[in-house]
Amino acid sequence: MKRSLRSVALSVLAALPCLAASGAASAQGASQPTTPGAYPSRAVRIIVPFAAGGVADVLPRLVGAKLAEKWGQPVVVDNKPGAAGNIGMEMVARAAPDGYTLGLAPAGNLTVNPILFPKLSFDVRDLAPVTMLASSPNVLVVHPEVPARSLKELVSYAKANPGKLNFSSPGNGSGAHLAGELFNLEAGIRSVHVPYNGMAPALKDVLAGQVQMMFGGISVVLPHVQAGKLVPLAIAGPRRLPQLPNVPTVAESGYPGFDVTSWYGLVAPKGTPEAVVRKWQAEVAQVLREPDVRDKLAGLGLEPVGNSPQAFGSTIAAETLKWRAIVHRANIPPLQ
Repeated sequence: MKRSLRSVALSVLAALPCLAASGAASAQGASQPTTPGAYPSRAVRIIVPFAAGGVADVLPRLVGAKLAEKWGQPVVVDNKPGAAGNIGMEMVARAAPDGYTLGLAPAGNLTVNPILFPKLSFDVRDLAPVTMLASSPNVLVVHPEVPARSLKELVSYAKANPGKLNFSSPGNGSGAHLAGELFNLEAGIRSVHVPYNGMAPALKDVLAGQVQMMFGGISVVLPHVQAGKLVPLAIAGPRRLPQLPNVPTVAESGYPGFDVTSWYGLVAPKGTPEAVVRKWQAEVAQVLREPDVRDKLAGLGLEPVGNSPQAFGSTIAAETLKWRAIVHRANIPPLQ
């Protein structure tokens, strides 16, 4: 791959058309009856609970631009970062259920945050699943100075040198944090979690050798793997990745069932008309099948999904149970 995934993301952002004026976004506050046959009759807003520029922002912009072309109505991406994504999710949960406000929900906001944040000001049950847009497994990488070139060697080193391995994450309760804690539990080792305020500083210290390892999304770690600055040991998902075909999964390496896959879905306020939810799911799934969209997602390390609301809801429920058990086993304290 000649271009970094970061440059691909920037190219995708630059290629997207202007989706709406700010006046269209303000129109979302007014609740109007939704007639499925005429929907949408005005601008639609997708709230993203993180800042612009990352995969969680590029993905809805890419899909939204395609839908705007099909519908002849603007699809506005509205970034509302803060509080580990909880601010944006609360805005979606409290929006009028008229089909004109949806939210981009990363996996953690629907399955982990309700467990770790006991004082959430909204209930995740007030968010209706629409469809999972795309998924991306994490990759366990180590600094080249770590004397391990396989997962087996890493575990052996960790057991022989207790307390010498640290793993970074973009914050307490993040997917990278929980992946590291799950690996500790499954492998019977004790690597120490070092939380940072964001992925950039977490990655920076692994690259510098200040921290020995981390679980990171393929779009984050691949450029550094290709440059020889990080060593990939295992894929934390159900299958190998085409970008790293010779790197086995954690399951293949001796830990069956290990799966920490990041995913991004669309949700709507509870009570949004079923016909509107079905329309979104069907047309998003069609967009995700378009060759140019699939190529752009592949460049971002994403696999398109587009499943039904029922299937997406089942995934949310199953992963909530899974992470609740892991949080309990790892004795991770609640967050404020």
